[in-house]
Amino acid sequence: MKFKSILGAGLMVAAAFSTSAQAETRITYKSAKTSSSYFQMGVQIAEALKEGSNGEIIVTVEESQGSVQNVMEAVRRDNNYVFTTPPALVNLAQQGKAMFEKRANPKFADIRALFPIPSLTMHFVVRADSGINSFADMEGKNILIGKGSFGAREGAKYLQLFGLEGKVELANVELSNAVAALKNKQIDGFVTSGSFPAPNVIEAAASADVKLLSLSDEQIAQTKRTKLMIPAHTYTGQDADVATTSLPVVAYTTTAMDDETAYLLTKTYWQQKEKMGANAAWWNGVSQDFLKNITGKIHPGAAKYYAEQGVTLSDAQK
Repeated sequence: MKFKSILGAGLMVAAAFSTSAQAETRITYKSAKTSSSYFQMGVQIAEALKEGSNGEIIVTVEESQGSVQNVMEAVRRDNNYVFTTPPALVNLAQQGKAMFEKRANPKFADIRALFPIPSLTMHFVVRADSGINSFADMEGKNILIGKGSFGAREGAKYLQLFGLEGKVELANVELSNAVAALKNKQIDGFVTSGSFPAPNVIEAAASADVKLLSLSDEQIAQTKRTKLMIPAHTYTGQDADVATTSLPVVAYTTTAMDDETAYLLTKTYWQQKEKMGANAAWWNGVSQDFLKNITGKIHPGAAKYYAEQGVTLSDAQK
């Protein structure tokens, strides 16, 4: 009897372990370079999903070389592949245009959105005593835009769009040295992109008297980017909202992910977002209003959650 009792208890433990193992959902989350803020966000999402699901969702965050690679891998990954990229890249992939022209694949049509994450937000930071109050005032000033990054490319594009190409002295300083250069008056301002509040802008505002430039609606329309408002008091000394541009970023998967998993991922993400925001302020800038930036289809599992929340999706998202 004693042996049977022990054997029975052992079988119960094994059954419980088996049930637990079966309930566990493993997700691969393809993010960005490990040195980037988006990789940090991936780690935060992984921790939040594990905690919010009581260990039911286990996320492995993988480094990537960029958004294009993330989209390309969607055609060969398994059912629980999640990746981040701007919606514009998904559109290009599905249409076989630009960098996807020679890499077209019918499986791109299976990509589906889950939820938005913090956008890449343009910041135009200038010294308060620089005499710069608008983009036109940058003429003849020493501005740092950096090299090779999204922010650098956007900064150069905006100078051209606003008639300032060749009229601004571009500082030969690494963006990592922007705050020190601004504080020491080696430069009049710098351009950077990052989810707000951006760490280097926080540092600049805390160590020097700076201000952020706002773009007019006309200027934002010229850039063909998404308008975004940085709320007043996001940075030290910022007394008013700042209008700028952003590049929306969204977490995607494919139709290979089952509806139940997509629903659980989306629901847990939104339920944990406030808690994530308490530890990393960039999450506080994300709201369900960001769903309007998703131009393609949303996964049916995620759509079920949004329906429960009373969110109306567009015809293109269904």
